[in-house]
Amino acid sequence: MRSPSRTGIAPNAVDLPPPFQLVRLREVGDAFAHAKAIAAEAGAGTLTYVGRFDFAEFAVVLEPDDPLWSARLAFYAGMVALRDALLGQAPPERPITFSWPDAISVDGGLIGGGRLGWPDGADERAPPDWLVFGASIRTLGLGEQQPGLSSLATALSEEGFEDAGSDRLVESFARHLMVAVDAWRANEFATVTRTYLEHLTVEKGALPALAGNGDLLIRWRGQKDPDRHVLATALATPSWFDPATGGPRT
Repeated sequence: MRSPSRTGIAPNAVDLPPPFQLVRLREVGDAFAHAKAIAAEAGAGTLTYVGRFDFAEFAVVLEPDDPLWSARLAFYAGMVALRDALLGQAPPERPITFSWPDAISVDGGLIGGGRLGWPDGADERAPPDWLVFGASIRTLGLGEQQPGLSSLATALSEEGFEDAGSDRLVESFARHLMVAVDAWRANEFATVTRTYLEHLTVEKGALPALAGNGDLLIRWRGQKDPDRHVLATALATPSWFDPATGGPRT
């Protein structure tokens, strides 16, 4: 996995660590779609960000050296970086967990999730020209829905986070993503996948593991072969995403 490159995007007030470069979009923008559209030209480290008041929505361009079939493991780096960024603002002992592969919850309530994109028609056996990891986190309340009426969804403002603003979350995510990328480059990526699995919600008795291509393997006592869940297929339709709002479902 290559480190983000220094590309010529104008600096912005959001304090990203070098070598990230920010592209800020209007509230009606789509950070994930825009990042994919400019990925080939803008290069690694370009981070698109939509300044919405209710969601923290952003996406980052990556340029992996690994073939696509294994480069998708970068998705877990993004998810762990997202959790670590949230953890830094969370109240003490507030559980932050994953639902495979892409949803993230706070104390059992859906807060948002991650997405991964790659070029259409990319060869599974060759490094893709780019990957884009995108995320959306609900920062403010659930609109017409009163807090506490649904245990299925929540927002940072309802969970007592110190700073529910999206700027600080994006900054923290970028820093934690660099740590995960450095682990990949140092052949220590197992520490990242271990963190993901430690906070993955699974059925009682299930023993989760990740295959070399990112597929989820679930082993059960007395069962010879594990159940296999294909990452590439699961990423095609984000489980947490509501197309109507462009953010996490409620």
